[in-house]
Amino acid sequence: MTTNLAVDPELLKRALEIGGEKTERATVNKALREFVDRRERKSLVELFGTLDWDRCYSYKSERSR
Repeated sequence: MTTNLAVDPELLKRALEIGGEKTERATVNKALREFVDRRERKSLVELFGTLDWDRCYSYKSERSR
């Protein structure tokens, strides 16, 4: 998909230097992947503490069925 974006040139320059990618396109794609990954991990972390945990559960005894 082709998209025209107005990107801060200084920010893109810094991202190119830090990210180690050879092209602006690869840099932007890498940044978007990292953004999505970070947001998905954040939503997983928010699930901690929301599930009931059975302290008597033994995964070892469940394997011997």
